[in-house]
Amino acid sequence: MAVQLLNITKTFQKLTVSARCNLVPIIVNPLKEELYNNNVITYSSTRNTNFFNKLPAKDLWKGITSVSNAGKKRGRGKNTSKSKIKDLNRGQVIGIGKANIVWPGLSAPIIRGKELVRQEQLPEDPEREKKLIQLRDKMGTFKHQKLSPIERGWSGSKMPGRSIGPPDPVGEETFEGFDTKVLELKTVFNMKGNFGRKRRLSVLVVTGNGNGLGGFAMGKALEAKIALRKAKNRSGQKLMHVKLFKNHTVCHDFFTQFAKTKIYVSQKPEGYGLVCHRAIKTICEVVGIKDLYAKIEGSTNVNNIIKAFFLGLTRQKLPEEMAEEKKLHLVQFCKESNNFPNVIASPKECRTAEDIPNDEILDFKQYCFEGKVVLNKKKRPPFYAGYKSYELYLQKQEKLRNQSKVKENLIAEYGQIKSFLADKYPECVQYKPERKNKEEADN
Repeated sequence: MAVQLLNITKTFQKLTVSARCNLVPIIVNPLKEELYNNNVITYSSTRNTNFFNKLPAKDLWKGITSVSNAGKKRGRGKNTSKSKIKDLNRGQVIGIGKANIVWPGLSAPIIRGKELVRQEQLPEDPEREKKLIQLRDKMGTFKHQKLSPIERGWSGSKMPGRSIGPPDPVGEETFEGFDTKVLELKTVFNMKGNFGRKRRLSVLVVTGNGNGLGGFAMGKALEAKIALRKAKNRSGQKLMHVKLFKNHTVCHDFFTQFAKTKIYVSQKPEGYGLVCHRAIKTICEVVGIKDLYAKIEGSTNVNNIIKAFFLGLTRQKLPEEMAEEKKLHLVQFCKESNNFPNVIASPKECRTAEDIPNDEILDFKQYCFEGKVVLNKKKRPPFYAGYKSYELYLQKQEKLRNQSKVKENLIAEYGQIKSFLADKYPECVQYKPERKNKEEADN
């Protein structure tokens, strides 16, 4: 009876009923006296769980080889990667080792038919170790496929700036000639009451056909592939028509703003290229704009930039609309045509100089920029500009100032470097030593 009660107490010791209610001493104390007097058996409490048998081997190995999320944020564990970690259990089977032995119930069944399987020593398998070594050599040598320079994004192999193809077809409608480019890929967290921090990937993409159609969208998912597909298909459903001037640039200069982001966009001639923020450049490549200049003031958040730029593109006016609105001729002066006037659009009824009020804005840039002025910061002189040594340097360099440009101009005009007095004094020409003939050189 005493032994049975002792077993019950041991089971109670393993269980935790409550912090306030302790039932074990009530049963154990009378037992102690009885067992001490009879000298039958003694007991000792043991702790059957610890750190090493509480967690599985996978978690223990992860604790040694990996870095925590807090450590990653601080920049730790940059050199540790999955490619360097080798799984030594790979290829090994329980019950089969160096000593090739048949273990009933482990590597072989206990009963085969009507016969009982017995433990046996089999001959050694030399190929087993060779196969394991080959498996281990293959691990940790995986290399990511190198991208071609055309397929790379803004910074190396990262997703922003990279192309992910056209959106998926919807029924009979296919997106032929469309291309989608990633503008932003980042990890976002949402705090939940039950689950705590919920981690997701947020992707911002822009799609277009390179001929005046474009759209942008955002997608969120737990995995990058799903988020990219979501954003790509959404952007294909939100296409906008963009007006182009001669299929290469914007219709006119314009000012656009979203939140704290201000963008000043200027129309440019063919061959100028895209001189702007990399996000705007990516949008222009997808939409079909080839020549443009844009300056951003304020926040450079990619989300704000794309929204502000698309707002400006959709609010553009055709030259005819601008001429009708002002009831004036729209004339273009540009350096490419030697500032020769070129009438782009004319209204049906043109106003005279008497009809134009004095307070009306006639400056084209002011009209396009809605009275805003581009902020041009004054360049500060270098720190050494006030030094006396710099003044002496400038005095010495005065004689050589623009010397390279003068040489270029002389060669362009006269075909050689000569003085303006060369007509009067023929000796005022750059001296060139005569080249010796091969025969003279050999002798």
